Amino acid sequence: MTERLAIYGGHPIRSRFLPFGSPRLDEAEVEEVVDTLRSGWFGPGPKVARFEEELRSYVGASRACAVNSRTAALHLALLAIGVKPGDEVLTSPLAFCAAANAILHAGARPVFVDVDRRTMNLAPAKIEAAVTAKTRALVPVHLAGRPCEMDAVLAAARRLGLWVIEDAGDCLEGVYHGKKIGTLGDITCFGFYATKNLTTGDGGMLVTERDEWADRARLLARHGLSRDAWQRHSESSNRPYQVVAPGYAYAMLDIQAALGLHQIEHLREGLRRRNEVWARYDAALADLPLILPAPAGPDTVHARHQYTVLVDPNRVGISRDNFRIALAKENVGSGVHYRALHLEPYFAETYGTKAGDLPEAEYVGDRTLSLPLSPVLTDADVEDVVAAVRKVTLSFCDLTGVEAPDAAGAVGAP
Repeated sequence: MTERLAIYGGHPIRSRFLPFGSPRLDEAEVEEVVDTLRSGWFGPGPKVARFEEELRSYVGASRACAVNSRTAALHLALLAIGVKPGDEVLTSPLAFCAAANAILHAGARPVFVDVDRRTMNLAPAKIEAAVTAKTRALVPVHLAGRPCEMDAVLAAARRLGLWVIEDAGDCLEGVYHGKKIGTLGDITCFGFYATKNLTTGDGGMLVTERDEWADRARLLARHGLSRDAWQRHSESSNRPYQVVAPGYAYAMLDIQAALGLHQIEHLREGLRRRNEVWARYDAALADLPLILPAPAGPDTVHARHQYTVLVDPNRVGISRDNFRIALAKENVGSGVHYRALHLEPYFAETYGTKAGDLPEAEYVGDRTLSLPLSPVLTDADVEDVVAAVRKVTLSFCDLTGVEAPDAAGAVGAP
């Protein structure tokens, strides 16, 4: 018999709530931001240029363009390769909506390809069946930091004549078969939102080997101007800029780059700590009826962005949503990454997609639950997460006939 759950009036595992994700920020980041504020130059400038160069070097790409979000990077990547209204672009339904929204912003139609249940990434074997005469590109998503099966993805794309834009918002530290994520596809897009392994508050970056694509992205990111503000400020010439394209306000700001600059130095250390937490979860939860993340493949580095388990009610005795409510009452936060996009109202109403269309994504989307994973977690935090997950799981496995909490948090009598 396990201890009484907090949701039924028992004592919670923790006295204070543990958020799902917390970034690591040191004094160096604070000082860099303050230096930017004192400089009087907040917009795109020397710190953005330095951030681009350091991250480009870290990844091993030839060119980089920093922008204000991953969605902006994806949108610019699609425009750079020539995606236009009426085209179709394949992507994963099991992801945040950034890639699908960027495809829509480019005037194209997102076409979802089902996933592999084990990896939760787009299934390469299902790509060809989704291709039509209108298909121009493929956007695989490296979900939770796990690199996609890029050999098979790239082989299918080359055979079918598709450009490949990698959505690597979760996968900055990732390596696939000895090659860094960012050096495999035609363009790769990273994200630096607040919960990412490297954060600039929000932000993104596009990397590529093609000069013309990088130049086009940079031009469009800065309103389509022939010379950006820092060039105009730092050059002795007073030549006016020209508007040469209908661009966007997508440029990264120096104040954002200042936040991210010093975090590049800590990527390796952060990954080491997340690997430690990951290993502890694997060992401590292995005997539970939860479905734990599959191991990464050979010669591959998982970026360890999210530790995602599957809560199958047939195995655990409680739905994912109710499991999450019970966990929160133990003062442990969690996340859902992600529900199947083709069932979200906009996509279902616009394209007529429905339950049963992509069964593997639907299975995962109904059961996925991400546990806290961050380099700032203490050993005590990790043990609290383990204790809370075990307490909730074993309570519902053992206590048959107990009414689970509903979506509003109401409970029946135990």
